[in-house]
Amino acid sequence: MVARAKDVLARPFSMDYLNLVFQGVIVGLITGGIVSCFRWIIDHTLQLLFWWYPYLESHLGYVLVYALFLVAISWLLGKLLKYDLTNLVGSGVPQVEAILLGQNSYAPWQILWRKFVGGLLAICPGLFLGREGPCIQMGACVGQGLAADVFKTSKKDQQTLLLAGVAAGLAAAFSAPLAGVLFMVEEITTTFKPRVCLTALAAALSADLMTLVLLGQQPSLAMYIKPFEGAPNYVFLLILGIIIGILAYAYQYVLLEQLYVYSKLNFLPQRYHSLIPLLLTIPLGLWNAKLLGGSHDFISYVTDMSLTPTDPRALLKLLVLFFIVRSVFSMVSYGASVPGGIFMPILALGAVIGCFAGLLGVSAGWLEHSQVLGLILISMAAYFGAIEKAPFTAIVLLTEMAGSLASVFPLVFVTFIAYTVDTLLGGRPIYTALREEMHFK
Repeated sequence: MVARAKDVLARPFSMDYLNLVFQGVIVGLITGGIVSCFRWIIDHTLQLLFWWYPYLESHLGYVLVYALFLVAISWLLGKLLKYDLTNLVGSGVPQVEAILLGQNSYAPWQILWRKFVGGLLAICPGLFLGREGPCIQMGACVGQGLAADVFKTSKKDQQTLLLAGVAAGLAAAFSAPLAGVLFMVEEITTTFKPRVCLTALAAALSADLMTLVLLGQQPSLAMYIKPFEGAPNYVFLLILGIIIGILAYAYQYVLLEQLYVYSKLNFLPQRYHSLIPLLLTIPLGLWNAKLLGGSHDFISYVTDMSLTPTDPRALLKLLVLFFIVRSVFSMVSYGASVPGGIFMPILALGAVIGCFAGLLGVSAGWLEHSQVLGLILISMAAYFGAIEKAPFTAIVLLTEMAGSLASVFPLVFVTFIAYTVDTLLGGRPIYTALREEMHFK
C-alpha cells in the first residue's frame, strides 16, 4: 500500500503547544517594553555623564557634592539589595540557571522591580557593567511570574516560559532575537527542543519588535563593515586567536577571584561594596568620560579612533592603557555586589583588542586599513565566545548588533581558535563557574 501525504503529515492546527507559543509572545511583548525603558534611561543618563564630567572639570568645587551624591546612591543600593542579596547581584544569569537546576527560588515580581531599579542605580553613574544581564533576569522573571500567576501553567511549561523570558531579555537588550534563542540553548539548556526553542523564538521576536517600535530600527551597535578584500593573513589571525584565548582565560580567572578579594573588606558590609567603584568613577570620568559605562558609546569611540588618521604609536599606547583600565575597573565593578552584567564590558575589551591588533597589523604591513573594522568585530566575537563559552551566540550576536558582517570564515576561525585555547587552559562557561561560587538558600 502506497502512503498518501495525508497519512504522513500532521492534521492542520494539531500542534500541541500553540497556546504556549502565544504565551511566549505575551512574555516577549512585556519584556520588550520593560527592557526598552531600561535601555532608554541608561543610554540617556550616559549621554548626560559625557556633559557632566567636562562641566565638573571646570567646576571642581562640585566634586565633593557629587561624591556625596554617589554615597547616597550606594546607600540606596544597599537598602534595595538587603531584600535578597544573592539573587539581586550580578547579571542574574547564574541565579536563573540555579532555578532551572532546582538549586534556587525567588519571588519573580519582587526581584523584577528591584533588579530594574538596582540595575539603573548601578549602571547609570558609569560603572563598567552591562545592561544585558539584568535584562535577561528581568525577562526570566516576567516569564516565570506570568506562567505561575496569570497563565496557571504546569511546572514544565513554567520552565519553558522562564526560558522564553531569557531569550526575550537578551533579544530586547541587543535587538538580537536569534542570539537570544542561541544564548538560551548554548548557555542555559544546552539542548535543542522544538517546543522550547519555538516558544523562545516567539518571545524573542515579539520583544525585539517592541524595541523597534519604542527605540527605532537602527542596529544596537551599527558598524557598517565591508568584507575583507582579498585573502586575509591567516597566520596573523591564528596568532590573534591564540592571544584572545589567553586573555579570555585571564579574564575568567580574575573575575572569579573577585568574590574572595571583596570578602577581605571586613570594614564594609557586602551590600555597600558599591561605594568603592562608584567613587572611583569620579577620577575616571574626569580623565575621560567616554570610558564610563558598559558601553556601546565606548565601542563606538574606539571604532572612530581606528578610522581617524593620527600617530599610530601614540594610539597603540592609548589602547593598551584603555585595555588595562577597562579590565581592572570591570572587575572592581562586577565584584562589588551590584546588579549588572558582563556582556558589554567583555565586548568593549574585545573592541580594544581588535583595534590594537588591526592598527598594529596595518603598521606592519600585514593588513589593509579597510580591514580594521572587520577585525574589531572579529575580536569582539572571539573574546566574548571564549569567555562565555558560547561561540555560536557570539557570532550571531555580533552580526545582529552590528547590522553587517566581516568575511564569515575569518570571524568563525578566530572565534574557534580563541574558544579552543581558553578551553585548553582550563576555562569554563563563565556563568556556570559564577553559579558554583554562589551559595543559594
